[in-house]
Amino acid sequence: MTSESTDLSLNTPLSSLPAVGQVRSAKLSKIGLRTVRDLMFHFPRDYEFPAPPTPISDLNEGVPASLIGVIADAEMISRMPGKSVFGAIVENQTGAVRILFFNQPFRAETLKLDRRVMISGTAKLNGLRMEFVHPQVTILGDDDDLVKPQILPLYPLTEGIKQIEMRRMVWDCTSDLFGSLSEVLPDRIRQQAAIRLTQAGTRSDIAASLGESLPRIDKAMRDLHRPPDEGSLNAARSRLVFQELLVMQLALAIKRRRLTTDLKSPPLPSTAMVDARIVNRFQFDLTGDQRRAIDQIRTDMARQFPMNRLLQGDVGSGKTVVAIYAMMLAVANEHQAVLMAPTEVLARQHYQTLVNKLAGSRVRIGLLCGSLNTAEKRDCLERISTGEIDLLVATQAVLYGDIDFKQLGLCVIDEQHKFGVQQRVKLRSGGIDPHYLVMSATPIPRSIAMTLFGDVELSTLRDKPPGRGKVNTYLGREQWKERWWDFVCQRLNEGRQAFVVAPRVSAVEPTLDDENQEDISSVEEVYEHLSSGPLKDYRVGLLHGRMPAEDKQAIMQRFASEEIQVLVSTTVIEVGIDVSNATVMTILGAQRFGLAQLHQLRGRVSRGSHAGHVCVFTDGETDPDENERLKVLEEVEDGFELAEADFRLRGPGDMLGRRQSGLPPMWIADLVRDADILALARSIAQEMVDEDPELKALDLAGLRQQVFRRYADRLDLGDVA
Repeated sequence: MTSESTDLSLNTPLSSLPAVGQVRSAKLSKIGLRTVRDLMFHFPRDYEFPAPPTPISDLNEGVPASLIGVIADAEMISRMPGKSVFGAIVENQTGAVRILFFNQPFRAETLKLDRRVMISGTAKLNGLRMEFVHPQVTILGDDDDLVKPQILPLYPLTEGIKQIEMRRMVWDCTSDLFGSLSEVLPDRIRQQAAIRLTQAGTRSDIAASLGESLPRIDKAMRDLHRPPDEGSLNAARSRLVFQELLVMQLALAIKRRRLTTDLKSPPLPSTAMVDARIVNRFQFDLTGDQRRAIDQIRTDMARQFPMNRLLQGDVGSGKTVVAIYAMMLAVANEHQAVLMAPTEVLARQHYQTLVNKLAGSRVRIGLLCGSLNTAEKRDCLERISTGEIDLLVATQAVLYGDIDFKQLGLCVIDEQHKFGVQQRVKLRSGGIDPHYLVMSATPIPRSIAMTLFGDVELSTLRDKPPGRGKVNTYLGREQWKERWWDFVCQRLNEGRQAFVVAPRVSAVEPTLDDENQEDISSVEEVYEHLSSGPLKDYRVGLLHGRMPAEDKQAIMQRFASEEIQVLVSTTVIEVGIDVSNATVMTILGAQRFGLAQLHQLRGRVSRGSHAGHVCVFTDGETDPDENERLKVLEEVEDGFELAEADFRLRGPGDMLGRRQSGLPPMWIADLVRDADILALARSIAQEMVDEDPELKALDLAGLRQQVFRRYADRLDLGDVA
């Protein structure tokens, strides 16, 4: 540390430091780095691991090696356009070696005489001298104290800042301050975490490096920014990941506990007689998963605080049956239930399902949606307030109107990711809180469920009801289309029905600024083409989101009654549409859809006993074999396996949308790589909150402060001590 930095603190502006300067500080501010604290917590995105350090005299042909030396000679051997060759001699006390670069003339500007470098690569013998062709080269400063190849951090950069500059600024500005960081993890927690991570058989790279305790914060930070070896790096990262995830899981555990103490709900118990009466309504055997989920819901709803449960299951796993059980349980206890749907099409379908399944019962069912006229809405609202409606099916209209339930006991929300967090809160405000059940047909990876829905209990349906047909998925080629439409016609001739999905409603005319606009299928163009071409002998219908609600409902009704054989649609059919006779689906412009959305669409043709067939085509010049999402879709049918693959491909930032989570982004934790540490953090957090609900133990003061500073507003945890 330089003498100018004797007054350095974590809050020192970078612009005041000679090691940074005004120009660099302005560039760093573009990525949020304004103080020394920001720079200290600017964690490496990756590391450069050198090959084993080897004396030049001991190099072996074909064996990876690394070394540090000085450029003793350098020249551009050839300057022919497209055929340039640059060579340099690197020497140290163990000998000299040549390095060569083809068609990289810029090397002459960076690899100059007397410059100190670290090189890594695989040597080969050329004549009597070993040489490296295109080795990995790291430029070292004159004052770098490296005496052997070391692990080098790779930081996120901004324009105008080089990696060597970022390394030097981070180290020079922060290394003397690691000891000033407060240790918020007591010894007992660091020791417990290390023991349990090792006992759990976690990744070998972690277990081998932990020892008896996670490292203290000062050592962890030092080893993260300048790791002496890979073991120290793994231990440092594990400690910081654990702390970040523990803070989050403590916040979620505190919120879960407060739901049980601060909020009151009507107890809605289920006796053996009530259970039998509801189950007998279904006239089919429940799957094992359905029974387990129902038992969990029965236990939750019998308590005097709100059930807060997420019911997730693959397409066709029978979530609606479980939801109907919960709603019937509320009615059996003389309370009302509301089922929220994201679209009117789905709301009307749920309404019809309830009417059919509860035919002959005394349960009164109502529908509240945007297309009702004023008189119909007024009548529905009045019947809700007087208790003449037991089960209400509604769209988002229920969130914004002046609705007064007589005795609301349960809110069920279908397709939870279509509703924002604040929208869900509105359903729970005022008076006695209802029990709360959300459903998702998009299976959620375990690590996502423990974060985005960490304050919610989870029920999972993996089993599918018996008799469901298998769905076959194909990646279509342009030259296949004629044969594919012939195949569709064969299925239609057998009495089946078909979906055709396109990514947009209307064609978009290319503009002068966008002459090379990609050709994307529009549902209107596809409808015209099919109804006058390959499928002209069949009854083809058109459906998209811009149509009036009554028109959409009429089209869906005609498709359900088989009056329409082929439905050409946008993704408005993605959620919940249940037509068991539809067994064929064509998806056009498939590269425009996410993996989860493609799987949801595919789920529309797995509703009955006949085998389903889905063919996905790409638009423009996109090759389906080059699209990893589409290849995964073709190979994997299980929604949970697909969800994990989607998580790996897209990362947690996009899963369900950051706006849905209410949680800040992770600084260092990776929810894919660190799922095992996340599980441990959740377990330890729950134990800590069970023992000390407000974290008031003296040795937890710093940890408690971090929890409330980072999550109090986001998770509505209340005040900070």
